[in-house]
Amino acid sequence: MWDYSDKVKEYFFNPKNAGVLEAANAVGEVGAISCGDALKLMMSIDPDTDTITAAKFQTFGCGSAIASSSALTELITGKTLEDALRITNQDIADFLGGLPPEKMHCSVMGYEALQAAIANYRGEEWADDHEEGALVCKCFGVDEGMIERAVRVNKLTTVEQVTNYTKAGGGCLTCFETIEEVLARVNATMVGESLIAAEEAYKAGSTDKYALKIKTRAKTAVPEPAVVSGQMDRTLPPAAVQSPRPEAPAGRQMTTLKRIRLIETAIDGMRSTLRADGGDCELIDVDGDHVYVKLSGACTGCQLASVTINGMRQKLVEATGLALRVLPVS
Repeated sequence: MWDYSDKVKEYFFNPKNAGVLEAANAVGEVGAISCGDALKLMMSIDPDTDTITAAKFQTFGCGSAIASSSALTELITGKTLEDALRITNQDIADFLGGLPPEKMHCSVMGYEALQAAIANYRGEEWADDHEEGALVCKCFGVDEGMIERAVRVNKLTTVEQVTNYTKAGGGCLTCFETIEEVLARVNATMVGESLIAAEEAYKAGSTDKYALKIKTRAKTAVPEPAVVSGQMDRTLPPAAVQSPRPEAPAGRQMTTLKRIRLIETAIDGMRSTLRADGGDCELIDVDGDHVYVKLSGACTGCQLASVTINGMRQKLVEATGLALRVLPVS
């Protein structure tokens, strides 16, 4: 179970500045719901002084993502753009009294959203826009630039740290070697700039990717439920949502067909409850650990839709013993 500070819990249960900022003249959007995390930062900036007079956010993610987004709006309100640009993801984490290493990517998402919003206000193209061939982790949509910035700003020296700060490599192992190459290259440059010691620099090939994957999955067997700011499931605090993953009915060798049938059966079992409230849910697709569903009827646009999705995820985890992610599609 991850250890959250009291301030993280406070900013999760009682987020500051959540919602839409109608007077926004700067907007930054990062992440994607399909990847599990998304953040939209809206700011109102005085054009005469370049001062941020108000900031609000909307986010889809875990409790740490909500707390980090809320903390960011508190940190930047009243600051000039130049001062705001000096804020790092570590400042966000420090403001919250620290974040678990596995949740540092939430603070990085806030940092990225701030950079994007300021670029939007200035009419500039944000440097994180993907270039051809620059995408490293397809599972979470992480490009080379994001990894490089995270490594430099936070002085990362291991692949595990890169995954904690960016989520890159947290899905499959396809991008592992590329992450190693980027990390080793940036570390070598940092050694030349006296930012880290030579013995700290990462050497490509020094990590057993399969052992790292087992370690990562052991710590995140059941991920935090995704919640939407302003529509949060308040029944569980961030520190209470972790639980041991139940044994899969057919173990690790469960066939794809059996997994899909178990998912179908579990969803069918929930539909009667949804229909009683005028809603419904349909299984659209299963792609690896991602389960795509379509909500309809009263469930469409419902303020408690995130609670429905979270409950569905928990039911599917119980039915299959797998760490599945449930994603709504239109």
